[in-house]
Amino acid sequence: MPTADGTVLFDRSHTDDLIAYLSASPSPYHAVASAAARLEKAGFRQVAETEAWDGRPGGRYVVRGGALIAWYVPEGAGPETPFRIVGAHTDSPNLRVKPRPDTGAEGWRQIAVEIYGGVPLNTWLDRDLGLSGRLALRDGSTALVQLDEALLRVPQLAIHLDRQVNDGMKLDRQRHLTPVWGIGPVDEGALVEYVAGRAGIPAGEVTGWDLMVHDVQPPSYLGRDRELLAAPRLDNLLSVHAGTAALAAVAAAGGGSTVSVLAAFDHEETGSESDTGAQGPLLGNVLERSVFARGGSPEDRARSLAGTVCLSSDMGHAVHPNYGERHDPDHHPLPNGGPILKVNVNQRYSTDAVGRAVFTAACERAGVPWQSFVSNNAMPCGTTIGPITAARLGITTVDCGVAALSMHSARELCGADDPFLLAAALRGFLEG
Repeated sequence: MPTADGTVLFDRSHTDDLIAYLSASPSPYHAVASAAARLEKAGFRQVAETEAWDGRPGGRYVVRGGALIAWYVPEGAGPETPFRIVGAHTDSPNLRVKPRPDTGAEGWRQIAVEIYGGVPLNTWLDRDLGLSGRLALRDGSTALVQLDEALLRVPQLAIHLDRQVNDGMKLDRQRHLTPVWGIGPVDEGALVEYVAGRAGIPAGEVTGWDLMVHDVQPPSYLGRDRELLAAPRLDNLLSVHAGTAALAAVAAAGGGSTVSVLAAFDHEETGSESDTGAQGPLLGNVLERSVFARGGSPEDRARSLAGTVCLSSDMGHAVHPNYGERHDPDHHPLPNGGPILKVNVNQRYSTDAVGRAVFTAACERAGVPWQSFVSNNAMPCGTTIGPITAARLGITTVDCGVAALSMHSARELCGADDPFLLAAALRGFLEG
């Protein structure tokens, strides 16, 4: 938070903790478990969707697959009290294991994978890859698995066999992205048997799996002055971590004048259309049940949502030094310049003038600088959970985030101070 003169003191311990969070969260399911553990430490308790909820003050959270919704009810909150929501997502583009994973060719054992989200395919070549995700068991339970070891690799074709590779690489998504993990004939069932064994579970108890590959190279500070952070899954676990830290800090201070919420969805990278995505009813159901648990009615719910604001926090683009012409000439966000306010008049981002005022007030309250981002008119603009949330719930929504390079790559790059600055701004928003 700001000092007496209004300036903010940088805190690299936040980024150190982000590094630990990223390392512990190679899949959305791990990201949720890691965030839940931080919330438990802050005094939050998990509630089941199948049970009745009470409306007493305090912190609670719901977990469904790769999604988490957490909220803190302050003392004196009524059923009509509005919410302040930080929205983010737990998934990242990667390679995911197919239902029949064991395959091979030319004497190599390989693992069949499906491409998840918008992946720059070449960034997954020649990397040491581990496996993570969850196993579904016969008794209906699930078990997390995280193998941080060099198990797989997608080998690139040698330049001797493709002399034109530097004139433009073209990768076939079906044929060229299949990782190798050994030599020999196809061994049906070997992958699941190996993963289950490493998890201490009999392979016969495994009836399903959601497994994915991850780069085993750990996150690290980068540059002469260590002012940059290179890491996997910054999009968008940086925002999930920042939102978790902000919510825990607000709860420790007794909350603000609203009910503070963290909504961390899955499947944003594929359109959010799932029971754990922003297109689904999960957040709306949680908000409604929170109102009703405090003795509210449908009228109170409508009044509450009318005053509710959401900050959709997702990674954005820093100006690229080698491709400056791809960016808007008057908007050049830089690392360590503070969080970015994302604007698109075609509603790919949901920010409007009212939202800008909310975001500005949050940054001023926290004493952090901020920047504006808008796309070059000649370039397509991505989107976020922001417009989805605004349309689904009918609430004021603002898009913000942290400026980065190499978005969606196996490893991304941002300023080492920006994670703390974003968390401070999110805390200022929740307290406001």
